Amino acid sequence: MAKNTSSSYLFVFAVLALFAVTMMSEMPVSMAACQVTQLSPCLSAISQNAYPSKACCSRLRTQVPCLCTYARDPNLGKYVTNPSARRVAQICKVAVPKC
Repeated sequence: MAKNTSSSYLFVFAVLALFAVTMMSEMPVSMAACQVTQLSPCLSAISQNAYPSKACCSRLRTQVPCLCTYARDPNLGKYVTNPSARRVAQICKVAVPKC
């Protein structure tokens, strides 16, 4: 069962990464810094309830201006606004904007 769960998370991450790459080709230059794949160091902290790494917290801080954009996206919103993501932001001492 654990292998299926890990495979599911890997699949979700791959879909999100592909979506992000696709969206980047359509984004204006000012949005170029918003790359959901930059949050990949946070994947285990969000999906497996692990403690966030320093890399995760650092990347999360750089992506704060993008969080509302991610939250409004129908494909990404449920991952950005879930309780695990909020827990990671709290541990990283990142103020999540109200969107």
